[in-house]
Amino acid sequence: MPLNLQDKKAIVDEVKEIAKGALSAVVADTRGVTVAKMTGLRKAAREAGVYMRVVRNTLMRRVVVSTDFECLQDTFVGPTLIAFSTEHPGAAARLFKEFAKLNKEFEIKAAAFEGTLIPVSDIDRLATLPTYEEAIARLMATLKEASVGKFVRTLAALKAKREAV
Repeated sequence: MPLNLQDKKAIVDEVKEIAKGALSAVVADTRGVTVAKMTGLRKAAREAGVYMRVVRNTLMRRVVVSTDFECLQDTFVGPTLIAFSTEHPGAAARLFKEFAKLNKEFEIKAAAFEGTLIPVSDIDRLATLPTYEEAIARLMATLKEASVGKFVRTLAALKAKREAV
């Protein structure tokens, strides 16, 4: 069913609003993926705080103008699914990477983060970013390790002092 001008403007406005607040975006080709599998991906995306949408390439080019995702314009060729991470920069990349492992037809084209195009070969850079909770846990482990190390060194120094006396 063809879209009229009002519908096209509404789609561009809706997706542009999401793009303005998004932390990263990932573009993929869904040719050959079954509807049931795509429904599962959409459900997983909602749970992960990822906004996914299939939008005509001409409209997507209008959406990304003047955003951090303008670098993705050359990837809007053929069937295009775009996912914007709104809560965590690596959420969409992680979601698409896991889905691509299970579905060989699903092809990730590229990603964008902070205005930089990330080719599919480097998608792991974005997909492996720690979540907020993981980053806090790593920081706490580092601080704990540092404080335990200092405590052990202090005990060793006290023991050496006692032996010297």
